[in-house]
Amino acid sequence: MQSNYIASIYYGRVNNMDKIIELSNVRKIYRMGDEKVVALDSISFGIEKREVCCLLGTSGSGKSTILNLMAGLEKPTKGEVRIKKYNLERLNERQLAKLRQKYIGFVFQSYNLLEHFTALENVALPLIFKGVAKGIRERKARDMLKAVGLGDRMNHKPSQMSGGQQQRVSIARAFITNPEIVFADEPTGNLDTKTTGEIMNLIIGMAEEHNQTLVIVTHDLEIAGYANRIIHIKDGNVERNEIQNEKAGMY
Repeated sequence: MQSNYIASIYYGRVNNMDKIIELSNVRKIYRMGDEKVVALDSISFGIEKREVCCLLGTSGSGKSTILNLMAGLEKPTKGEVRIKKYNLERLNERQLAKLRQKYIGFVFQSYNLLEHFTALENVALPLIFKGVAKGIRERKARDMLKAVGLGDRMNHKPSQMSGGQQQRVSIARAFITNPEIVFADEPTGNLDTKTTGEIMNLIIGMAEEHNQTLVIVTHDLEIAGYANRIIHIKDGNVERNEIQNEKAGMY
């Protein structure tokens, strides 16, 4: 990626049409009895198409709240959250579900696999909701499992797989619909160091191959190092916006 393009992202001069996600003056307040808790305090930033961006912060910093807002799982108290051309706070729950189904994939720390389903069934599940015929969705799921190195584990259930293998199934499921955006929430939190590197390289490689936007949420500086841009979150605010070297993340 050319350095002048990198600089233009950092200084906010990229045309808004290039932003696939945009938060504008977003404030989120939770009520606990008579008390108000300010989770996010008027934050603004954009994420570009095909960017690998990391939201980095400690527990309680607000990064998970930002993820929930970007995914349409919560709505801001004030401000706007946009995915592509859609203003999320103006969509009802049915519309939000359709938007997630069409544009978004998720990789979770806890894998979130269905225990009684095989790897093949878990990966094929999102295609059921899209109305894809059984034969086609099973073929796609087999191809995706092979792509993540689990060609010999298709009929295994989660209890029969290691943590790293379960996360590979989760990755295959996230990418099976070829979403434009993938959210990875602490994707290696339950994995050892060696497996962490394998999983992060796999996620980055999959996003690169399919020209997708990847948003990583983590507290781990090493995981943040895989992104090309780090948005540091502290006490519900954007502390700083950091561009890393060009070899990381942008493709």
